[in-house]
Order: sequence, then structure tokens, then C-alpha cells
Amino acid sequence: MTQPPVYFDYLNRFDIEDLALTDAEILDSIEASLAMQGRGDTEIEPRTHIRPRAGARGHFNVLRGWIGGEIDAAGTKVVGDFVDNYKDGRPSEYGLLTLFDPRNGAPKALVDATGITEMRTGAITALGAKHLAPKNPKILAHIGARGTAYWNVRLLCSLFDFNEVRVHSRRPESREAFAARLEADLGRKITVTEDWQSCLEGADIAVEASRLPEPQPLFKTEWVKKGALVIPYGTMSSVELTLTDIMDKVVMDDWGQAHGLFGALRDHVDQGKLTAETLHAELGQIVAGVKPGRQSADETILFWHRGLSLSDIALGHAMLVKARSMGIGQRLRFA
Repeated sequence: MTQPPVYFDYLNRFDIEDLALTDAEILDSIEASLAMQGRGDTEIEPRTHIRPRAGARGHFNVLRGWIGGEIDAAGTKVVGDFVDNYKDGRPSEYGLLTLFDPRNGAPKALVDATGITEMRTGAITALGAKHLAPKNPKILAHIGARGTAYWNVRLLCSLFDFNEVRVHSRRPESREAFAARLEADLGRKITVTEDWQSCLEGADIAVEASRLPEPQPLFKTEWVKKGALVIPYGTMSSVELTLTDIMDKVVMDDWGQAHGLFGALRDHVDQGKLTAETLHAELGQIVAGVKPGRQSADETILFWHRGLSLSDIALGHAMLVKARSMGIGQRLRFA
């Protein structure tokens, strides 16, 4: 018997730029995938890491999962995370997403996932705030200026009318360029701060997306405002062990990602300060209405997201659907 031909779609970085996904398109696709996760129509495998011995300061993340419904695709994303790439004018992360037919294993698509990683991470940050932030937050604080930082601020600003947006990062040239890009794209004033405290203290939403070479407690628990939402997700932890002590709720994107080599609350999990029993909910459960999000103005809430393969698959699928409608990308013969 002659096997049927197999084709797969290919989208590179330039194709994805041409798609010009709107903020709403990004948020809608990720929120739908979170709701499916909350209803149990997904499969997630905990991420794994590859650490090369080449001397570079970085590693690879390998994320795997499956989404049902109209997407109905299994996928794997491999993304490199190398903190010194900026020295060569490169992005901190390069990634590839592969999608497969879950019925026969045939490849369906190969998509540049560098932009996907940044967009979907920003969307998870924003959607976490949609369900967990205080009503009408006025001050947004953001630590970090590279990688996913732009989409964090852009998508948060698409959901909320902030009076003030503060940003900080270690290198002055980095934070100034970041603020200039945001001001140009968002048409609003961005406040650049000189240190972590002046950025974070008193914020209604505090996002920590730093790129530290090693864990260092630069984010002080005492700076957190009562009733605030704190979203720390740097690969290397910047928070104090006491941070969870002041939280009324701790939410994750997926508890299965709580264990591993890296993460903002790595020590909190390892020392038993955050457990499956003390975790309030996964974000998907809140989006699906299975568990409540914020319930009062004075709740101080922490949202820790590690990154979901489901978000990569969902956004990659949305890109492919739009690309086909616009005639963008290539269709390649595999077998």
C-alpha cells in the first residue's frame, strides 16, 4: 500500500511579522487554551532542560503538550535561553515549535517560536492580571527589559488604564531603549526608575521578569502593597523566601511545572512553603470558572507562571489559521 503524502506548514520570523496579530487575537487564543486546560481537555508534560557544556551562560527548555477541541494538535517547543545574547545583538531566546497530528503522529507544522514565546508569555501575564489584579489598578511596575518584557507591558496596557507605568532593568541603556519603544508603540508616558525599590514599591501590579545570572533576593517582600498582584517569573529567583508569607492566594499556570531546576519560587517549593495543598488554583481553573479568582480588594495575590506548552500550541495554531487565510508561509512535502 502506498502511504498518503504528508505535508506540513512552515512559518518563519518574517511570516509571523507579516501576520501582525492584534493584542485581542493573542489574548483570545491563549484564554481559550487556558479554559480548555481548566476543563481537562489538554495534556501537559512538565518541561525539561538541556544544559550544554559549551561554556555559554544558558540552557534549552523543552515543552510538550496536547490540546483537543478544534486545535487538536500535539506539540513540542524547544527554546534556548541565553542571557549574554544581547552582546551579539541577538534575542535572548530562539525557539522552534513543532505541531503533530495526534491521531497518526504525522507532522503538521514548523513555526518560529521566538515571537510566540514572547507573545504567549505576555498574554499569560495579562490574563493572570485580568482575573487576579485589584479592580482598576493604577500603577504597573515591571522589572526587566528584554525577551518577554515588551509583551507583558503591551498586553497589560491593552487591558487596564494605568495612571503610571514604571520600568527598571540593570543596564541603563536597556531600560531607556525599552521605555522609548513602549512610548512609541503605546502612545503613553513610561517612567524609568533607577532601582528596584522605586519601581516596585506601592505598585498595584508588580511584574518581575529579570534575567539574573544566579538567584539573588533583590525584590523585597516589604515593598509589596496590601491588595497588590505580584507576578514573579524570572528564571533565576529574585524574591525573598518571606514573599509567600504575606500572600492570601498563590496561583500557578500549572502545578506540574513547580518542580525543576529553575524558577522564581524554586526555594519556596523545595522548602515546603508552597505545596499542592497550599496552592489556591491553576489559572486555567479560574478562567474555566472551576475556582474563584480575586474575591476581595484587600487580597494580596501571587501569580507564578513557568510557561505552558499549551500556550505555544494554541498561539501557533492561531498563527497558522491566519496565515492560511492571508496566503502567508510555505507548505512543504515531508513524505
